[in-house]
Amino acid sequence: MNTQKQEFWFVVGAQHLYGPEALEEVKAHARDIVASLNASRKLPYPVVFQEELAVSADVITKLMKEINYRDEVAGVITWMHTFSPAKMWIRGTKLLQKPLLHLATQYNESIPWATIDMDFMNLNQSAHGDREYGFINARLEKNNTVVVGYWKNDDVQDKIAKWMDVAVAYNEGFNIKVARFGDNMRDVAVTDGDKIEAQIQLGWTVDYYGIGDLVAYIDQVTEAEVEALFAEYQDLYEFDYADYDKETWESHVKEQAKYEIALKRFLDEGGYTAFSDNFQDLYGMKQLPGLATQRLMAQGYGFAGEGDWKTAALDRFMKVMAHNENTGFMEDYTYELALGKEAALQSHMLEVDPSLAVNKPKILVSPLGIGGKEDPARLVFDGKSGDGVVATIADFGTYFKLIINEVKAFTPTEAAPKLPVARVMWEVLPNFKDGVKAWIENGGGHHTVMSLNVTTDQLIAWAKLVGLEYVVIK
Repeated sequence: MNTQKQEFWFVVGAQHLYGPEALEEVKAHARDIVASLNASRKLPYPVVFQEELAVSADVITKLMKEINYRDEVAGVITWMHTFSPAKMWIRGTKLLQKPLLHLATQYNESIPWATIDMDFMNLNQSAHGDREYGFINARLEKNNTVVVGYWKNDDVQDKIAKWMDVAVAYNEGFNIKVARFGDNMRDVAVTDGDKIEAQIQLGWTVDYYGIGDLVAYIDQVTEAEVEALFAEYQDLYEFDYADYDKETWESHVKEQAKYEIALKRFLDEGGYTAFSDNFQDLYGMKQLPGLATQRLMAQGYGFAGEGDWKTAALDRFMKVMAHNENTGFMEDYTYELALGKEAALQSHMLEVDPSLAVNKPKILVSPLGIGGKEDPARLVFDGKSGDGVVATIADFGTYFKLIINEVKAFTPTEAAPKLPVARVMWEVLPNFKDGVKAWIENGGGHHTVMSLNVTTDQLIAWAKLVGLEYVVIK
């Protein structure tokens, strides 16, 4: 997850009407708020107060241009300390190309009834300023986020933190590059889409490579590199030899180590943060990458199988938003339909993200059953429990649709000794029948990204930023 250092600018709306002494007090209040927010350690990124108050159209326009220009600035938080006439915000707000949060708060928590006078009323006009400022953002259709409440409160700071993660992921979205090894799985409908429109609307770049391009990197991996990575596997995972002799088992695992090294080298050299492959296109390779792919997902690379570049990019995007915690590529496999126990079993042929593992993964070698290659190694584990979201992007020819389903994940209690893949289970909301029906009727595919960290509100905020149609099932 090598994303660059990010910060957020804190811009305060005011005006010259009340004189320089009042503006100095505005600055003092703003410095106090910013210092407190940073000291709380609840925000994932630092807030930087802009000493030049937003008191004129020229100042606001200059600030917004600077925010656009600086790569390290992920977005802007605005606070209306006093009434800030909104006509002067029009030009700068129209130019702003980064996420905007309107913090509707005020410096004082309560009204000081014993001392309140007109000087206090004139200076502390956040309630007045919020309406004026909010109107112009709505008029300009900025799709900004509004957080309301006292700035010291935990719920307010939590909402700011979640918005920051959305903002960073939004900006990172324009840096997402997917390396697509081979084409889509033959005859499958949902995994393809309009790559040009995805780059225009979402910022995602998708590049095709023949599998031979990757094989050339695999052939350059040295035995010493493989042995060093294998030793790392020994420290991190349990080894399950099953019915294989040790030499054969280790040779299959080391093949995956070779793939991991080659894939990472290929992706990093090309600036790629996500990738897809296809078990129908493995010419020159002994196995489908399984363990190798799982290890790369654990490091923050997005992935999806069968050439599904949309889900691979969405995986990377949501990993950035979730700080690569409890988030990964999924595939619907089979249902539990016992009355009162309805659930969906999520897995894949090999590539289930170990960031979702509740127990120490073990390395298993087992036949794949399709593809006609040798038995690949993979990590096997059970998934975590918790409230989460499942998301997918469907291409309907003339538009993309983001489909979100809220779920309740749970760790399976029954053993599955003959299942050679990791498993994640969840209950579909609002209930199994209505949730599954809504997903199908809305065109939701079988490839998804599941997260126990990302929220529905965060995905909606992003969808609004990029003009993406969305459906929420909950």
